[in-house]
Amino acid sequence: MERGLLTRTVDGVLSATAERVPGRTALHYADRAWTYAELDAAVSTAAAVLRREPGLVPGARVATYGHNSDAYLIAFLACARAGLVHVPVNHHLTGDDLTYLLDQSGSSLVLADPGLAGAIPAGVRVRALRDAPGSLLDALADPEPYDSDSDPRDLVQLLYTSGTTALPKGAMMTHRALVHEYASAIEALGLDEGDRPVHALPLYHSAQTHVFLLPYLAVGAENTLLEGPDPDALFGLVETGRADSLFAPPTVWIGLAGHPGFAERDLSALRKAYYGASIMPVPVLERLRARLPGLAFYNCFGQSEIGPLATVLGPDEHEGRMDSCGRPVRHVEARVVDEGGKDVPDGTPGEVVYRSPQLCEGYWAKPEETAAAFRDGWFRSGDLAVRDADGYLTIVDRVKDVINSGGVLVASRQVEDALYTHPAVVETAVIGLPDERWIEAVTAVVVPRGEVTEAELLAHARDRLSSFKAPKRIVFADALPRNASGKILKRELRDRYAGT
Repeated sequence: MERGLLTRTVDGVLSATAERVPGRTALHYADRAWTYAELDAAVSTAAAVLRREPGLVPGARVATYGHNSDAYLIAFLACARAGLVHVPVNHHLTGDDLTYLLDQSGSSLVLADPGLAGAIPAGVRVRALRDAPGSLLDALADPEPYDSDSDPRDLVQLLYTSGTTALPKGAMMTHRALVHEYASAIEALGLDEGDRPVHALPLYHSAQTHVFLLPYLAVGAENTLLEGPDPDALFGLVETGRADSLFAPPTVWIGLAGHPGFAERDLSALRKAYYGASIMPVPVLERLRARLPGLAFYNCFGQSEIGPLATVLGPDEHEGRMDSCGRPVRHVEARVVDEGGKDVPDGTPGEVVYRSPQLCEGYWAKPEETAAAFRDGWFRSGDLAVRDADGYLTIVDRVKDVINSGGVLVASRQVEDALYTHPAVVETAVIGLPDERWIEAVTAVVVPRGEVTEAELLAHARDRLSSFKAPKRIVFADALPRNASGKILKRELRDRYAGT
């Protein structure tokens, strides 16, 4: 399958499956179901509709601003078929954040859910995705054919980075890059046409779309799409046999594990559990595995610029390396290097760099940032990792999040894992705050459960960590700030608590 897959465009992935299994159900959403043939025909009609919009010539950018829906998926694939560049936009963005993405991408049209359209800046052309007269979904009532205008080398999407350390940058993804990533995901994650995956995370985020939904459409699985990860809905799909595969970031798995239904419902039909998008605390993973010992867990790691899957830790690889993110997938080469770009010895922290056909072409309209990220043919990820003798990578921090405490570098993840072993810690983020004595004082921001004191948590950490790694201070908070993919915004925490 892989050889044929790699020569296709993104929309061609769907067409090939529709030709192979036209009558099989491709997608359930709300009360609608689409066969592969019906979904492919809808994409062609939507492509024809979009190309009639003023100014939408090949290469024009079209933003999508909506919740998960069948119309959202069709819009993306229609852009791909029509030679347009799709710009997925976080539906939580408003004001200056939304204006920045639309302006920076140069989007000519925004396809929006009607309930969100009011947030779009004045002067920007808008068309409803669904649930409104003249919406893109309504236009599908009159089918028409459309031959793809796309070439595998063309840009198909601007995947905006999460913006944890700076303004988001639009990673320029080609059809070829994404299709290579689909092939990597299918192999590394064991995706199969017999799986019944449920997709509950936002489609504007690359992991749900490009690691799961599109690869599952490539293999011909029967997919269910939800607007969000509602625990009762997810548990119900598993109990009724409609879902046996689920991807979620650690924040969602933490929420599911804490829900009463997690202990009470029959979840034995769940066969595959995928986690990623941010680091999973080892104590949380241990609790999940104890509750569902027969569940196959996969750790998926990467970033927008590489499509986003770069490494995978499979179910049979967890034992003894629960904190690892695995080894590079089929189409990714990875090295661990020092500041000068030279390989560091195994067991030594360094920055992960990638070389891959999955990589983006650079950042949209940001030549300086592109030049800084791509050096000597390798992409600088910004992730600090340790590689072992067998090639397994363990991410210890973001390069910019490493704490310089008294001249000694401290990786925040190790401190966080130590705190997560305390039953009163729901969530925590460890940061460095300016300090006259220590340069940066190791500080833990903790979301607590029940009654717990700072002194108690400090003592707990000191019992488990070297003295220089232990937090100097605990700050309690009701919640931690996050971006669209669930990653904690440590820069926002540093700004919030600096000087306090």
